[in-house]
Amino acid sequence: QSLCGKFRMSKKYKTLLIIVVGMVFLDQATKLYVDSHMKLHQSIEVIENFFQITYIRNSGAAFGILSGFKSPWLTRFFIFISLVAAGIILFCYHKTPENRRLTLMSFALIISGAIGNFIDRVFYGEVIDFLYFHWYKHYWPAFNVADSCITVGVSLLLWEMFFPISLLKTRNNLNLSKEK
Repeated sequence: QSLCGKFRMSKKYKTLLIIVVGMVFLDQATKLYVDSHMKLHQSIEVIENFFQITYIRNSGAAFGILSGFKSPWLTRFFIFISLVAAGIILFCYHKTPENRRLTLMSFALIISGAIGNFIDRVFYGEVIDFLYFHWYKHYWPAFNVADSCITVGVSLLLWEMFFPISLLKTRNNLNLSKEK
């Protein structure tokens, strides 16, 4: 038999592959659309005084931290950090039991975000951001789908760390109440 015939991917890694490919595709497709249809710093108001799509390029870290510094060394540093983070999270994913679905999904989302922003840094030397929320004159820094993946992934991971038993109790109570 060929090597391909013997190789079977577990459900755990199929799920990882589906989430990562899907989220990285969505991230890159939205960035490509914004880059090809908008001018830098152009804004489209979606919900007045709340949400707009604004084309921004961020050479810094999350939420524009260090964006004032333009340096090839900083770009290389962020590329290196993205690779290290993705490697560590992938290792954690590998070590996580298959029944810890929320943790696995968290890791998959974080890896997706790291890869999405890594691609931008490699090809553009900076990250394309465009989702811009604000309340009148109070603005949240612009972000993208990859940033959202990282934020949701970390939030789910924290939830799982701080509330694992209560989550199971709630699920068991729901199951018990259905049996009565």
